[in-house]
Amino acid sequence: MNPIPSTYQGRRAPAFFSRAVSAPVQQILAQCLQGNELSVADACVLFATQGEEAQAVLDTADQVRQKRVGNTGSYVITRNINFTNVCYMGCRFCNFAKEKGDQDAEFLTVEQVADRAEEAWVRGATEVCIQGGLHPDIDANYYRDLIVAVKKRVPDIHIHAFSPFEIWYGCKKARLEPEVFLSELKALGLGTMPGTAAEILDTEIRKQLTKNKLTTEEWVRIVKAAHSVGVRTTSTIMYGHVDQPIHWANHLELLRDIQKETGGFTEFVPLGFIHYETRLYNDNPDVVRPGPTRDEHFKMHAIARLMLQGHIDNIQASWVKMGPDVAAKMLRSGANDLGGTLMNESISRAAGATHGQEVMPEDMVANIHSAGLEAVQRNTLYEPLETFAVDTSVIRRIPIQGVA
Repeated sequence: MNPIPSTYQGRRAPAFFSRAVSAPVQQILAQCLQGNELSVADACVLFATQGEEAQAVLDTADQVRQKRVGNTGSYVITRNINFTNVCYMGCRFCNFAKEKGDQDAEFLTVEQVADRAEEAWVRGATEVCIQGGLHPDIDANYYRDLIVAVKKRVPDIHIHAFSPFEIWYGCKKARLEPEVFLSELKALGLGTMPGTAAEILDTEIRKQLTKNKLTTEEWVRIVKAAHSVGVRTTSTIMYGHVDQPIHWANHLELLRDIQKETGGFTEFVPLGFIHYETRLYNDNPDVVRPGPTRDEHFKMHAIARLMLQGHIDNIQASWVKMGPDVAAKMLRSGANDLGGTLMNESISRAAGATHGQEVMPEDMVANIHSAGLEAVQRNTLYEPLETFAVDTSVIRRIPIQGVA
């Protein structure tokens, strides 16, 4: 029986309906085009595809992307401000952390953070993304005072700050429940939170990465608390280390379940593991993979689009992790956003990433146009600020094909 969905009856069949694609994979992809929910088991089937079947997954994700968000690719002008690289959590996948007495240790004052926010605003940024290590000298007032200082200096800039791990730390210092602490920060000017520190939301994997210092339950608790007080967050995954596709699929299902309950996620950002300078890889090179393969990058973005459609419809491709050229190709494999111009980026570079600290806004536009999409400068909440039409007569088209 032909599994072509009714919306395609009488029309040219989608490219994936070929003899090279097995009937089970065709059926799963047809259900995705109908907008039906992708199960963990079906996601694992798609993660296992190779060759033309894998390409069919990307083609389907591209169609679903067009259906959900149109033929646009977006970006935000932002600055990353890492206020301290001192951290004693000992996460083995991270090479960013320094001890307090290290020569390279850094801990910015709130006024220094405000200086950098003001510089970003002058350069056209609408957002500052503020995160840092868990410095032993930080008290709860530092997080509060930092927001106050930035808002006093640049009242209209959006503050996207503090991972769930930092909120967990601030709550411990302040002896407050997450809802209370987050409500205080929101009242002072916190706009949204990055949903980092998620890594893989699986206990056994987290024990290997972080000794489970921030548990899956604690991450979920803090994210739900943020959503409950009106602080929206991003969502992330870090993949390509000691994890497997079943962990990826379960992670996506958990994010989808949270979104069904709270509606608080603005986007999903896959973050490939950068292995070069990390203890996790260098101490266990026979066990830990050196980051995701190219195929895994493409399938992660595509399957996230299919699994999260209708729930989290903004899928971001990280040019910091993959490079601008590969990230732009993700725009035809399920993603619809290239993230931020950044201006500064130090966490990925500390782990050995080689893709620089900044992409200029005009480069973002060019990369989006090269994928054949209209470019949109957005704000943090994905509201459009400026649109740049694509000139189809001069663009350099990126081939959709991403996997071998």
